[in-house]
Amino acid sequence: MAAQGRVTIREVAERAGVSVATVSRVLSGNYPVPPATRARVLRAATALDYVANAHARALVGGGRKMVAVVLRQVTSPFYAQVAEGVEAEAATHGWLCLVGTTGGDPQRELEFVQLMREEGARLVILVGGVVEDDAYRERVAHYAQALDSSGARLVLCGRPAPDPDVPALVVEFDNEAGARAITAHLLSAGHRRIVFLGGLPGNTALDARVNGYRAALAEHGLPPEAARVVDCGLGRGAGHQAMTELLKESPEFTAVFAGDDMVAAGALRAIADAGLRVPDDISVVGYNDIPLAEDFNPPLTTVRTPAEELGRAAVRIALRDPEHAAGIHHLLGTHIVVRDSVAAPPPGRPH
Repeated sequence: MAAQGRVTIREVAERAGVSVATVSRVLSGNYPVPPATRARVLRAATALDYVANAHARALVGGGRKMVAVVLRQVTSPFYAQVAEGVEAEAATHGWLCLVGTTGGDPQRELEFVQLMREEGARLVILVGGVVEDDAYRERVAHYAQALDSSGARLVLCGRPAPDPDVPALVVEFDNEAGARAITAHLLSAGHRRIVFLGGLPGNTALDARVNGYRAALAEHGLPPEAARVVDCGLGRGAGHQAMTELLKESPEFTAVFAGDDMVAAGALRAIADAGLRVPDDISVVGYNDIPLAEDFNPPLTTVRTPAEELGRAAVRIALRDPEHAAGIHHLLGTHIVVRDSVAAPPPGRPH
């Protein structure tokens, strides 16, 4: 864990037994320094978790107006839109934007955040839902404190802060309200046997969507056992496989709420492969309203999440009040986009 206070260059010099000027020369890399002295200074800097203050470096021309955005993957349309929003807003302020991907690997995330800290990024933005376990909470607290100690800011985009005392800005959208609304849309069409396809227990975003789905069923007088959650995770492949397996069970469900639009895409393909039609035989809805959703067959009814605005807001709010951005929780709304993938349950089938 990083020290709570900011480590100074003088402390590094004292630990290494050299002058402040020598430390400065080693860290800048612009002056010849004996290898043994250089190694001693670097060991001291590492031991003290020292990173040169980005704001101080800016005063002498060495700082970079740089935003780093860290994603699980760039092939996901949702992540790509968020990154696009970050880049667009950064550009309007004359800042550069760097994008890093982790594939969901916490070690890669840690290495990227540390690199951006060393390179003087003013904002580091972590995007997307996560499994909020103790390891995650400890990791994010470390990121936030380490960045704060070097004059930078952590922004959690589309995920909550693990603790209100963590010095991080939170920008997210209301996953639960969107899920509640889209489930209510299916219920209003007459459906009572609705499957949630795409659960991922512990994931903050998907758990909120499942909560919204369950809440809508309860609000319409259905018992808790009416909820059926298939924990297949996200992605087109996951949706296709899970939907194929459900259809083999001779299901009595009449509607599917997919955890996101890519799960819905896989489900639509599996339904067509089984010789069934959407929405005549089964209604399908998704989440996120990715650009391709209106080109699905049929065009998909879904929840529009403000993905690009999420990225823009993460930068805009952090830059608007950098000294007080930490601790702010900014919540964006969602709304339903109605297309052609929902109809009343087919006659003769249990609703």
